[in-house]
Amino acid sequence: MPEQPRSRRQTRAAILTHLLQSGGSFRPPLAKAVRLSEASLSRILFDLKAESLIEEVRRPAPYVGGPTGLVSLDGSVALAAFELTAQHLSVGVGGLSGELRYTERVPLPKKPTTETVGGVFREAMALLRDWTRRRRITLSQIGVSIPGLGRLSISANPIIPCDVGRINGMFAEMFADVPLEFTNSVVAHATFHRCRTENYPFNDAHLFVLVSQGVAGTWMDDPTETDALQPVELGHMVFGPDGPRCRCGHHGCVEAYTSLPAVAGLLGVAETELLQLGSDWVSTIPMSSRVRQELRRRLFRLGLAIGNTLNVKPCGGVAISGWPSMLAEDDRNAVVEGIDACLLGGRKLAQVSLAFVPPSTGNDPQAALAFAAFCLASRGGMPATSTEAA
Repeated sequence: MPEQPRSRRQTRAAILTHLLQSGGSFRPPLAKAVRLSEASLSRILFDLKAESLIEEVRRPAPYVGGPTGLVSLDGSVALAAFELTAQHLSVGVGGLSGELRYTERVPLPKKPTTETVGGVFREAMALLRDWTRRRRITLSQIGVSIPGLGRLSISANPIIPCDVGRINGMFAEMFADVPLEFTNSVVAHATFHRCRTENYPFNDAHLFVLVSQGVAGTWMDDPTETDALQPVELGHMVFGPDGPRCRCGHHGCVEAYTSLPAVAGLLGVAETELLQLGSDWVSTIPMSSRVRQELRRRLFRLGLAIGNTLNVKPCGGVAISGWPSMLAEDDRNAVVEGIDACLLGGRKLAQVSLAFVPPSTGNDPQAALAFAAFCLASRGGMPATSTEAA
């Protein structure tokens, strides 16, 4: 079937999202990547330059007689990011390429409630408003990352109590003219990896899994599509009603076995100590053979959860980020074995590629900033309220 015509917004989105993921491109390969003639590309780049969304700087030609103008995203675009974690709310301002110009962390109370979390958001918004006003900075997009956010938790989040509707109203008061998007934390981290991780292993549709203080996944597809990022709560797949209690209220979820709090309990250390060590805990905390064996059993359950998810919706790749990616290959193989135990015929017959990518937690609000950049790019840099026919 012939390719469906794209609207101006979709074409601009294809260009901007490609530049976001590649970091920059010369015109000939850019035209090929977004399926445009160089003449058509030139017309659109002219508009994007006029709107200060892209810039073109001279670089040595990649080959004799080759192009010398490298097209990249404009560094003057300002984005705001809010990233909620179990300990604090991070707020920051940065550019399309990920450089942070400003960041603050507002601590959460030890026992947060909907009211106190709302107060933390209001404080962080006031900090952002004051900082941008003093410097006369105009924001082009705000991205907000919240753990466990989903279609059933719009008003009351089950992971960290917060009223998203109320928080949305606060943004409308303080930043009325700035496009705003909320997302689940796993979507923000998946976007961060796809846009910021050098040599990210997948370009087409795949499943991204984050194993950190929680366990979650998201389907990753064509970034120009409206449903390109779809969260999937595989971490709350129940393996037994007599298992450990999960923060969602059930017992025996895979998250209750493999999240960082669960691993801290297995290792006999405080969760705060594990968080302070970051990825270094893998090499600094000794594990007995019994603990290592139990850890592998838990990783096998994680693999089962991923395999079951792929049985429901097959795809060609799985990227796993978080603490399992820091383990030795012998330990990580337990995840692979779990996936193979679920997939009909195993990964080889199902043609599934598996890759481990570095952890991205602990660098907030970088994930939310990457999500904000993706939101701006995926609407082609056009106003959020504008509509266009194909």
